[in-house]
Amino acid sequence: MSVDTTTTEATERSEEETVRRILTATGGTWAIVGLSSNRERAAYGVAAVLQRFGKRIVPVHPKAETVHGEPGYASLADIPFPVDVVDVFVNSDLAGAVADEAREIGAKAVWFQLGVVDEGAYARTTGAGLDMVMDRCPAIEIPRLG
Repeated sequence: MSVDTTTTEATERSEEETVRRILTATGGTWAIVGLSSNRERAAYGVAAVLQRFGKRIVPVHPKAETVHGEPGYASLADIPFPVDVVDVFVNSDLAGAVADEAREIGAKAVWFQLGVVDEGAYARTTGAGLDMVMDRCPAIEIPRLG
């Protein structure tokens, strides 16, 4: 049985190009869904890395807390300015609805964090013309761009 490595390599190359585009060219305002002031959560550390790399972070959490000096909002719809990327730190069962809301607010890209996968949301989001990455972490990817 042979494996079509050409298709696999093309898919990986395309995904890498999408990661690079989101991190370098899509825009600097990142709404981080699931970000709270809980320092033990992964979102807290990832938000700090994004800030160090020049991104404006926007905490989105039902508590609407200020995190890393940025005021929070209870939902994406509550943010009164344009958002470029929606970074999703909720479980896969809830992530599709967040991706749909990201499209509704006019975001340019959606990023599902490590462990967050929803193929239907991916199809809807990319089908609407947005860039999307699943099951990856920008705090891991951004230093690799060098």
